[in-house]
Amino acid sequence: MATLPSSNAVRGNSTGDLGRRIAQRRKRLGLSREEAADRAGMAASYLQYLEEQPIATPGAASLLRLAGALETTVRELTGGDIDLPPGLGQAGRRPKFTELSPQACWDLLSTHGVGRLAVTTPSGPLILPVNYSVVEGLIVFRTHPRTALAQTLGCQVACEVDHIDGALSQGWSVLVCGPASCVTDPDSVRLLQERAYSEPWPGGQRDMWIRINPLRVTGRRITV
Repeated sequence: MATLPSSNAVRGNSTGDLGRRIAQRRKRLGLSREEAADRAGMAASYLQYLEEQPIATPGAASLLRLAGALETTVRELTGGDIDLPPGLGQAGRRPKFTELSPQACWDLLSTHGVGRLAVTTPSGPLILPVNYSVVEGLIVFRTHPRTALAQTLGCQVACEVDHIDGALSQGWSVLVCGPASCVTDPDSVRLLQERAYSEPWPGGQRDMWIRINPLRVTGRRITV
């Protein structure tokens, strides 16, 4: 059930891009624009306008219908939760917990690009966010030799990736464990440059490629 947040969020006066969020949520559900519009009781042309025009400012009623059609909340659609951690919703009724197969884990890993990298260092354990790519069955990312991520070289690491749907109180997580090593072979570096789809979000000169060789891949999903 979609809930009505503060008036600022309803007007779309948040840091989020309303059209981009609507389109992303619709595609994540596998809905065409026509199907989503039908669910929301609005014209497909109006939904196209909302998705493509930055100046679009739909009213509270339209946002509520659209949030319900996309199985989310108005707050999430308008970016009002951008600074909040995931998982603030209540546990769903009769949740179902399932283990994911290795292939299902890789399918999920290949569609996302931000995870958390855990490593034990001489000064204690570190957990670092990292934007990654999956290339040739390996998790790869770029960094700078003097960053904290470079401390993972030669270590056994754990890379965790997840998605939480706060509106439906469900989600999944995947854990990949294995050694991290530096990619130095010119042909391998060229392949990663061609195939990796995610640039380092922090920007700057980050030309050190690190790969995680997966020794163990596990995952789980909670649905309601």
